[in-house]
Amino acid sequence: MKKIFLPSIVLSLTLFLSCGKEKTEITNNTPAIAVKVSGISADNNSPFVTASGKIEAENSANVSTRMMGYITKVHVKVGQKIGAGQLLVSVNNTDLQAKKAQVDASILQATAAFNNAKKDYDRFTALFNQQSASQKELDDMTSRYEMAKAGLEGAKQMRNEVMAQFSYSNITAPFSGEVTNTFVKEGDMANPGMPLVSIEGASRLQVTAMVSESDITSIKNGMSVKILVKSTNQELSGKVSEVSGSAKNTGGQYLVKINLNTTGSKVLSGMFVNVQFPVANQIQTSTKQSGKVLIPESALVKQGQLTGIYTIGSGNTAILRWLRIGKSFGNQVEVLSGLSSNEQYIVSAEGKLYNGAKVSIQ
Repeated sequence: MKKIFLPSIVLSLTLFLSCGKEKTEITNNTPAIAVKVSGISADNNSPFVTASGKIEAENSANVSTRMMGYITKVHVKVGQKIGAGQLLVSVNNTDLQAKKAQVDASILQATAAFNNAKKDYDRFTALFNQQSASQKELDDMTSRYEMAKAGLEGAKQMRNEVMAQFSYSNITAPFSGEVTNTFVKEGDMANPGMPLVSIEGASRLQVTAMVSESDITSIKNGMSVKILVKSTNQELSGKVSEVSGSAKNTGGQYLVKINLNTTGSKVLSGMFVNVQFPVANQIQTSTKQSGKVLIPESALVKQGQLTGIYTIGSGNTAILRWLRIGKSFGNQVEVLSGLSSNEQYIVSAEGKLYNGAKVSIQ
């Protein structure tokens, strides 16, 4: 009985090991994914500090009104070229017409009272010179004359106030340019301060960029910069015109404005750009001093709220490593934790990577 049982165990163990060996061989024969591996980059080859920005018109305004009323007519359309002083929007001004009529009647009444008071004043002045009127009578006529004169001046100023209100019922363009948006249509109610039409000057364009606190001290007015338009891949040139000295209202970054030297018809307001400031690359210096780890943004793997990167494990396998990401520096991002400066990572792959996939380094 023992002789029969022992060979059975040996046979079963041999079959089990053979199956395991066969599975291992199948797994190892899986084609490896060709990948490119890179070390930690500090953007050593770039002599510029890069910042993201947007093209805007040098002159832009959201035109509004100070009075409340119904919109009677919108005289312009989006994309229309306009000149300074051109009528944009008309607001119902029936109440102003009534006030104007009342003020005109008040002026007529004040004018009549002034003319009558002036005649009495001239008459009593002559009588006083002839000693036919007392000083008290002349003083009374003088006071009446001055009051009538002040009343007439007040009525005229009231008319000036009403006429000034008419300029807010007929909204005109403050400068030449192009209509970029209309916020109302005929029949809408206009309220004080509510934007009606948005216009931008067509004369010059500028770039507004946000610069980090580590680079802002090296950027000066008049500095020549290069601008790369992302959508058209066009390179422009410009000069720094304004540098903000505070980041209180801009989320910890500093506002820099650049005037464009020349632009083509393909460059439009609202396009996003990359601005290259000719400043000695401070990323490299700060990386050496503070141990910053910078990796290309294209190498990141995002799954929901998690961000990671594939590293090379033992046996040339892809290992997914979750990271904590910091600030961006152009097309690179700072790794706060999850990757050390002496580790390699996968930059690109010729197939779909997954955790544990075999890879071949090119």
